[in-house]
Amino acid sequence: LRKITVKVLKRAGYTVIEAVDGKDAVDKFIEHKDTIDIVVMDVIMPKKNGKAVYDEIRLYKPGIKVLFISGHTYNVIHEKGIFEEGLNYIAKPIMTEELLMKIREILQR
Repeated sequence: LRKITVKVLKRAGYTVIEAVDGKDAVDKFIEHKDTIDIVVMDVIMPKKNGKAVYDEIRLYKPGIKVLFISGHTYNVIHEKGIFEEGLNYIAKPIMTEELLMKIREILQR
């Protein structure tokens, strides 16, 4: 799914920095933080979950915009604290247009 999402975003004109897991996401974010406008990531990832990544990258760029994606149930997402903070979220399966519209919406805020 990550590879497909990367292709969709690139075709839509976005520059994409791909990470293979949560730790890689933090490392790449730190390296490129000045050029990143939005982070799109899964709630559940190897090495660090999405919420842990979000909490860490906010230390480097407090206002960073994030879109969480997950195919897990509401209970799993709720346990990760995504809804409590009012963070942006869409559920899998995702339609291409839905993803692109949500990203545009978040970036325009």
